Amino acid sequence: MSTLEEPTLTPADRDTVDPHIVTISGYVADECYGPESVQTTSPDAPPRPQDRIGRPGEFPYTRGIHKTMYRGRLWTMRQFAGFGSADDTNARFKYLLENAAGTAAETGLSTAFDLPTLMGRDSDDPLSVGEVGRCGVAIDTIDDMHRLYADIPIDKVTVSQTINGPAAVIWGMYLAMATQRGIDWASLGGTLQNDILKEFHSQNEFIFPPEQSLKLVVDTIEFGTLHTPKWNTVSISGYHIREAGSTAVQELAFTLRDGMEYVEAACRRGLAVDDFAGRLSFFFNSHNEFFEEICKLRAARRIWANVMRDRYGARNPRSRLLRTHVQTAGCALTEQQPLNNVIRVAYQALAGVLGGCQSLHTNSMDETLGLPTETAVRVALRTQQILAHETGVHRTVDPLGGSWYVEALTDRMETDAADIIKQIDGMGGVIQGIHDGYFRRAIAEASYRFGQEMESGDRLIVGVNAYREGNDERSVEILQIPHTVETEQCDQLARFRKERDADAAAMALDAIRKAARDDENVMRVLVDGAIARATLGEMVGALADVYGRYTGGPEW
Repeated sequence: MSTLEEPTLTPADRDTVDPHIVTISGYVADECYGPESVQTTSPDAPPRPQDRIGRPGEFPYTRGIHKTMYRGRLWTMRQFAGFGSADDTNARFKYLLENAAGTAAETGLSTAFDLPTLMGRDSDDPLSVGEVGRCGVAIDTIDDMHRLYADIPIDKVTVSQTINGPAAVIWGMYLAMATQRGIDWASLGGTLQNDILKEFHSQNEFIFPPEQSLKLVVDTIEFGTLHTPKWNTVSISGYHIREAGSTAVQELAFTLRDGMEYVEAACRRGLAVDDFAGRLSFFFNSHNEFFEEICKLRAARRIWANVMRDRYGARNPRSRLLRTHVQTAGCALTEQQPLNNVIRVAYQALAGVLGGCQSLHTNSMDETLGLPTETAVRVALRTQQILAHETGVHRTVDPLGGSWYVEALTDRMETDAADIIKQIDGMGGVIQGIHDGYFRRAIAEASYRFGQEMESGDRLIVGVNAYREGNDERSVEILQIPHTVETEQCDQLARFRKERDADAAAMALDAIRKAARDDENVMRVLVDGAIARATLGEMVGALADVYGRYTGGPEW
């Protein structure tokens, strides 16, 4: 059992709700900050602020993981896309790449999958009815994977895949597709989100029990270490924790502790920390509370650097770097007056850049109404391009470094996050915390508090509980996904099954079950399964035959 009966919320100064002085996470801001605000009280921390902060590109990386940051290279402008069929999404990918051509920033593609795919179900599964292609792209087979990335040079363009429960299977399909295209795995660059722990905290797109789910993540880490040196096999995600209603400091602490759980599990597998830690990446939310978001990223780098050095003995400096993608806050977008979302996204993007992110996704203004239109996607991309080329934010590294307020808030968030991490350690780690319901209770309490503040009018949201003029106006078009996407996808899947070698697919599924029963790394047999033309749902089902399916603990 957990040593904590109820979630402990930090910070402790929550009784004051005056929005003029209290942040979204509950920090009471002083009227003014000075040198005395950044004098540490911790016996373990260097007493001088400049020693705690360090220099850009130097331990503990508070000011950024690269010496020159955006002076040397701009952040990656990674736009999220996925809707309807693989052909539809492929066309959107090409549109994004064409619109990004000629910019100084590297551009990457980020793939959104539909709900059936996220849950490891084929499109013709009875539970998939009405959801195929609605909120992302439907991927059932290796043929779908070929169509999704057709004519895209995946050995040159980095590809991110937002998938968790069936991540190992989807990645196996991707590697199989690369094999059939004659592309060396060593040249593949990209990121598999693959952060199953936060699914149990917040997003609920899990399939297998926590222990077996963690085992699959370690399988991908191990396989990637051996075969895909440029691929990040886990993107440890606080984004969805924040979207579920957590505070910024909970997002910070839960995300880093999840990352530590993956490190410990990989080390138990026998991997040396410096062999894989350099390719762990992170994914944070950038919300409306401007300075909190900046300081959260600065504190995250400092905590991770110290943990990797002192707790896990990482010697390679790259193993101590927290490399992070940032996405603007979907939960902060409003259905009312959706054009206001353009402004929100711009401020959130600026916070992500001032916080030192390595890549950035800007949400489209219409995402609360439906899948984004091409116009909205273009505005979202232009937001990043204006930020990169017209504001001058790239000209100096960590321009807010040394601000008394920024450094004091960074210190406070670091201390509070460290306290939460100690609490999770005390309950036996993340898996035990999941079974005890700790994370869900903590997030629910924070979300409830924010909801109360908004409903009472203590926390103003423009267009929602204040400044409502114009709410009745229809200002943006809505993208509709036709039902024909689902029928055509199911028809293609039926033809796929009819034309394949059924015996070869059945043998491949048996090999997956055997590898799972024998507690082997399943990645190789998943790649073979995709080449043998087993479907996503069939391969997930083969794993579930051994691992079982998880429906939640008693507190859920």
